[in-house]
Amino acid sequence: MKDYKKYYTIGATPEEIYAAITNPLTLELWTGEPAIMSTTPDTEFDLWDESITGKNLEFEENKKVVQQWYFDGQAEPSIVTIKLHDNKGTTSVEVRHTNIPDEAYEEIVEGWNEIYMGGIAEFFEGF
Repeated sequence: MKDYKKYYTIGATPEEIYAAITNPLTLELWTGEPAIMSTTPDTEFDLWDESITGKNLEFEENKKVVQQWYFDGQAEPSIVTIKLHDNKGTTSVEVRHTNIPDEAYEEIVEGWNEIYMGGIAEFFEGF
């Protein structure tokens, strides 16, 4: 099992990014895929046609999202914590992803960089 932590700087407000990762309609806008998402703890979510599934654990509006991501046969939960820090016109997004299965690590890191955070950055900075 491996852990991943990285900071991304995105040209949007924490409120905009929070909506982009928690509102199913906004998620669909930047991913181009249907999304099942709620800001109610202990609800299930589904992104990119079941490419990412899991359970929502904790929300702090415009500041933090904590989720459990599911990996088949995993003994310990894989926890994703996304923290949003206002940075004078941009947002510093702190991503921490724990207990990533070794065989999925490279794909997960690429997904964070190119698809998830890369997609959000392209969505907001492409205007």
